[in-house]
Amino acid sequence: MRNLIPIIALIVFLTFVVGVIIYLSKRFSWYFGISLINRLYVLFALGSVFMIGGLMAFTNSVSPSGRIIYMMASISMGFTLYLIMTVILVDLVHFLVKVKPVYYGMTALMLALIIAVAGIWHSYNLKTTSIEIPIKGITKEVRALHISDIHLGHFRGKRFIQKIVDATNRLDIDVVFLTGDLYDGKINLNKEVIAPFGHLEVPIYFVEGNHDGYSGSRRIKRGLVETGVIVLENEVTDWGEFQIIGLDHMPADSQSVDMHAGRQHATMQSILPGLDIDKEKPSILLHHYPVGIKYASEQGIDLLL
Repeated sequence: MRNLIPIIALIVFLTFVVGVIIYLSKRFSWYFGISLINRLYVLFALGSVFMIGGLMAFTNSVSPSGRIIYMMASISMGFTLYLIMTVILVDLVHFLVKVKPVYYGMTALMLALIIAVAGIWHSYNLKTTSIEIPIKGITKEVRALHISDIHLGHFRGKRFIQKIVDATNRLDIDVVFLTGDLYDGKINLNKEVIAPFGHLEVPIYFVEGNHDGYSGSRRIKRGLVETGVIVLENEVTDWGEFQIIGLDHMPADSQSVDMHAGRQHATMQSILPGLDIDKEKPSILLHHYPVGIKYASEQGIDLLL
């Protein structure tokens, strides 16, 4: 049954794509009085092929043209997803408010555009959320910064890392935890991009994410170590009063389905008991996915990031 899951997922995805093409074509035909609906079917189908193909084919491209195609495909896909939602929204409004169809179409397009632009703007502006977590057994306050899913690549590079480092220095942090997906492609995969991490005067701990695997986890980890970052691979280390446990990207257990996990034989259930974890000592577990709380708890872990 588990072998069929990827096939079922693909069928569901393709069904969704075809359904979206038909739905948007019919709606825009009505909105703007386009009688030749077949042209809309072709237009939305070609757009879907461009978006999906562009993302799949050019994620790891290092050429300027590949970067442009990837960015266009990514932005187009984001806009299209918002467009689906705004079209559904105006369809619901249609039950209550009766106006000319063109106004529904223009409203859906404008809302999707505004949301997409706002989303892009927010993605480049850092925000921090403060959470106070009581942990038994520590004698002094620790200020930790947890960062995940930076996704360096076609959209983000050294300038974004520098923004993170500058913000971290302003926060008076004691330790930094990076829980994976540092990279999202090979275009910015070099030590110069992550060099700003070397300007942090606090320990930085890193565990891999699934996208790091796609981009080349060995090379990523080597560059991080050379920059002064502590890379953890299914191991335990001490920092101050804490044990820091770092796991590679893996599913919670053998019953869990995770199409992104690279080592299907390794699970949190199988790896954690084999580590030298002192259950009486305050501990922090770093893992890319927020799964396996049951197995972390069994090992006396206080905090899962």
